[in-house]
Amino acid sequence: MIFAYPLFLWALVAISVPVAIHLFNFRRYKKVYFTNVKFLRELQQESKSRSRLKEILVLISRCLAIACLVLAFSQPFIPGDKQSKQASTNAVSIYIDNSFSMQNVNRQGPLLELAKTRAKEIVNAYANSDRFQIITNDFEGKHQRFNTKEDVITLIDEIKASAAVRNLSDVLKRQSEFLAGSTSDGKKIYVVSDAQKATFDLQNVTEDTLVGATLIPLTANRVNNVYVDSCWFESPLQQKGFIQKLNARIVNSGSNPLEVGSAKLIINKQQVAISSFSLGPESKKNIRFTFECKNEGFNFGSIKIEDYPITFDDELSFAFNSRINISVVLVNGKHVPQNNSFSSLFANDSLFMLRSISEQLIDYSAFRKADVLILNQLNEISTGLLSELVKFTAKGGALVIVPSPQVNKSLYNPALNTLQLPEIAENDTSGTKIEKLNLASGFYEGVFEKIDERLNLPVVEQHYKFKSGIKKDVEVLLSMQNSDIFLVASKFNSATVYLFSNPLSEPFTNFNKHALFVPTFFKLCFNSLLSPPLFYETSTNVIINVKNESSYIDNPPHIKNNEGSIDIIPELRLTNNNLTLFTRQQISKPGFYTITTQQNSLQPLAFNYSRKESDLKCYTNEELEGIVTERNFKGLKILTGTESGFSKQIALGIEGKKLWKLFLLLTLLFLLVETALLRLLK
Repeated sequence: MIFAYPLFLWALVAISVPVAIHLFNFRRYKKVYFTNVKFLRELQQESKSRSRLKEILVLISRCLAIACLVLAFSQPFIPGDKQSKQASTNAVSIYIDNSFSMQNVNRQGPLLELAKTRAKEIVNAYANSDRFQIITNDFEGKHQRFNTKEDVITLIDEIKASAAVRNLSDVLKRQSEFLAGSTSDGKKIYVVSDAQKATFDLQNVTEDTLVGATLIPLTANRVNNVYVDSCWFESPLQQKGFIQKLNARIVNSGSNPLEVGSAKLIINKQQVAISSFSLGPESKKNIRFTFECKNEGFNFGSIKIEDYPITFDDELSFAFNSRINISVVLVNGKHVPQNNSFSSLFANDSLFMLRSISEQLIDYSAFRKADVLILNQLNEISTGLLSELVKFTAKGGALVIVPSPQVNKSLYNPALNTLQLPEIAENDTSGTKIEKLNLASGFYEGVFEKIDERLNLPVVEQHYKFKSGIKKDVEVLLSMQNSDIFLVASKFNSATVYLFSNPLSEPFTNFNKHALFVPTFFKLCFNSLLSPPLFYETSTNVIINVKNESSYIDNPPHIKNNEGSIDIIPELRLTNNNLTLFTRQQISKPGFYTITTQQNSLQPLAFNYSRKESDLKCYTNEELEGIVTERNFKGLKILTGTESGFSKQIALGIEGKKLWKLFLLLTLLFLLVETALLRLLK
């Protein structure tokens, strides 16, 4: 117990007044003579004992009344937050969680509005001389300064729900760093949040022992939320006029089942499909939409559901380009004619952009723009060519190696070993057939409706055997009746490298004229596409790779939303003929965007709010208390006051428990006891 005005304790000397009166104010008795005083003496002794007891009780009551009155004027209190004395000024930092999860409601209304009310009650509990900081998930500049009591109320009223997501550890660190620059005697942190498990990482918090912190968790009535989590196409290539299959993942993060729900697919502002679903509690389900791609070029779509009260995640936007050209660079060997199976396959299809190069006049600059690079029957792979092949694989795509009939093994095998492919051994001239397709690999997925056991596969007249000891990352796609390999694939850097075991021409094989030739190379080309993501997250540093056809140093690209209200110039880097853009958290509004230059549009984009806030599971007060106990936090406490008792608990935390009213009541009580003793005790 501490006294606000300890000098008043000198008044306890006043207790000596009733003591002195008791000691020196003796009652005088008159002598009356009687003939027989035997009985009077007995009565006199009994009366003196009772009178003496009454006087002692009255004295005690008076002393206690004076003592309690003096203590009341000294204003004793039990300090809050382990303070030894009250600070002359206080620096207070209040964090208000304004994330989308605070759109949830309880019996008092939306959690965000309740959090703002709690913050105002905290401010009102302090003195006018104290200074306040308000901080939200936005980490705005205007929240990085102290405000007066009047101004901070205005700041609280201006707070709105935000897509920004912050972990508790980051928020507390920012608050502590801000208060460290204050010269105030008392420093205090308050956190008003729904304690969502996805972001409330209390177990990762490093306690600041110099600043006391109070957590004020808010509890919602319900924790149900159904949302669209993600979407993806089954095929890496979308083209006009083709049937597309789009998958979407729907998640129910609540404890109640959803019996009947529906999701709508909208493409270019037109509803093209609808899918029904049901979800159990805390479960997820993949649904599929099937639609025809009717627009060539940029397409903007969205998947919509209906759910209340959390609505920010009920729509997922996505974008894709159905006008895609696959760049194929064909490097032919010295003795390979320009008109061959590969030129016939790619030259007459508008999907492909073919460039044929002779082995004797290789233009390495063409490699940088290629999606697929085919080395068709080269006798050797020089060290210079190998260096360019490694650079090509670093940016992704597909590299196909078709050996020549006269392979120089001393120059071929080191290159194959570098590319993590099996090395070539001897030449096998015995005739055989391709017998097995590795359907488990997924390479031929979607090519065959069903596999006929009597399928007529290509004939192989002669081929190269590979050295034993296939590396673990190498996958056999086609094998022959004698168990030798016909086609093998390996992941190297960011690309896939394919190696055939013989020249794909007569008289070595009829594979180039077989029906399997076209789907094999089409799948190979489709898999080479590095499809851009269908959507990105807002308020993050998004990295976007754009295929570069020319330099944008003098004319940097812009990212504009389709409504024309947002136009940003992202950070630009140009490497390996690829353009990389960095948004640096500049895009905070969800919707559709386009990367543009003055000449043309480069790529469609879609942005969505992060789904991190969609899982509404929150810590209970008991769980938070358990974490505090486990981490042995000394200066951190949890305040769970009700509507009526919250302000009182805040005041107790600031000023402690005041006892002057108690001592004033005790003063009146002892005065009443004295009066009762004088009047009732005869």
